[in-house]
Amino acid sequence: MSSPTELVSQTQARPSKVSLPTSRLIGLGLIILLAIAAIGGPELVGKDPAKQSLLHTLELPSAAYPLGTDNLGRDMTARLLSGAQLSLSLALLSVLTAGLPGTLLGIAAAWFGGWTDRLLGAFADAVLALPGLLLVLMLAAISPGSWWALYAGISLTLWVEYFRYTRQRARIVLAEPAVEASKLLGLGPWLLVRRHLIPEIGPGLLTIAAFGAATAVNSVAALGFVSVGVRPPTAEWGVMMTELLPYWREAPFLILQPVVCLVVTMLALHLSVGGIRRP
Repeated sequence: MSSPTELVSQTQARPSKVSLPTSRLIGLGLIILLAIAAIGGPELVGKDPAKQSLLHTLELPSAAYPLGTDNLGRDMTARLLSGAQLSLSLALLSVLTAGLPGTLLGIAAAWFGGWTDRLLGAFADAVLALPGLLLVLMLAAISPGSWWALYAGISLTLWVEYFRYTRQRARIVLAEPAVEASKLLGLGPWLLVRRHLIPEIGPGLLTIAAFGAATAVNSVAALGFVSVGVRPPTAEWGVMMTELLPYWREAPFLILQPVVCLVVTMLALHLSVGGIRRP
């Protein structure tokens, strides 16, 4: 029978080599490119995405306007990059503010059990009973056209996934003999979380975060398209689709641009959660 020290040593051993599948590398590469474009693109273009020029409406791509102009003569390149900045920023902020409390509450529920687990579980079930889209619409109605309403609504619906996953996985990990051995050796709660819980729940949390970011980007675009979320003249992909829809016969290439941006972003986030192969 292994001693407590041996059990802890065995669980800390990790393979030195990790191989990423091609699909995940493509997804991560696309995310990096999108992040670079969102962070540095608007400044590099040097044009105001809200500046109108009625003498240059619905123009084809040219040296002055690489992706053409919209129905009000605004530069499409600047507007697409500004839309990427808004969508990705909201997605990142929503994932972070939903993931941190959701994970901590899940660990607390599994760690303490009893009434703590039951109360937190009941609260999470109550949030799930309210459709996420309805919650976002309610907040958007309170503050029309405000980005914070979208952010708050999306965050309030995303944290439950982190909580439920973390609580389930933490229960299993905390019941393992290696964790019991670590407690007998006198390791504190922080060391137990860092050495046992984080390696086990980390990959799953990253997967939930990627899908949560995709949900946030899609929600912002969908609400903007139906004129419930961010409103004109803000450069946002869903809003741009609505503004360009009446001109799809005259300039179909314009409305395709925000659609392609949204599809590429969703594809990148979904590909980035591909499995990890360990030799």
